[in-house]
Amino acid sequence: MNTQAEKVIEQKLFTFQDKQYREFQCKLMPTVAPERVIGVRTPALRAYAKELAKTPASAEFLQVLPHAYYEENNLHGFIIETIKDFDTAVQAVDKLLPYIDNWATCDQIKPKAFRKNIPALYEKIKEWTASGTTYTVRFGIEMLMNFFLDENFTPESVELAARIRSDEYYINMMIAWYFATALSKQYASVINYIEENKLDVWVHNKAIQKSVESYRITDGQKDFLRALKRS
Repeated sequence: MNTQAEKVIEQKLFTFQDKQYREFQCKLMPTVAPERVIGVRTPALRAYAKELAKTPASAEFLQVLPHAYYEENNLHGFIIETIKDFDTAVQAVDKLLPYIDNWATCDQIKPKAFRKNIPALYEKIKEWTASGTTYTVRFGIEMLMNFFLDENFTPESVELAARIRSDEYYINMMIAWYFATALSKQYASVINYIEENKLDVWVHNKAIQKSVESYRITDGQKDFLRALKRS
């Protein structure tokens, strides 16, 4: 379905096109066909999303799925970020997630409204991570990383991430990022997952690699982690 609002929005997106940036983006996203990439830098997309969110066209645009272009999915996600009501934001995310087909769109969506109901968010994360759909699972792990490694941290939330098993590269990479970030923020509570080999070998080693690259991990912790690499 290509509505008048979407046609106008597509035309606007092409006014932001940077062809050199488009070539760079396409190399980073092997799961997205090049003809679906316009080449719009994220700051321009976010600014346009804030502008668009104040108009009736945004509500119409959020009903149009699937979108033709990668940037339209990103714009869709950035408009969702402006939604202030928790339940409405979750419903909008649930509607978009089945159409996400790449890591970049997945990782950029961070609705602020999610902070308004942390217990309900945790229950949704359990649904997302159990879905079996690559980018829905990845999104769930990312939300666990974004919202449950600071004041909302619990041992149960770490266990939720650790139990996920997949053959999908983009899921396993996010699990590794989660544990690298968790080690930088909750080292004492998380290190046993590395010490006791509770993760898949690839995820285990990638989490260590990302941790030792982090400035938030001490030199002593890095040395200890390096000694825990598995073959």
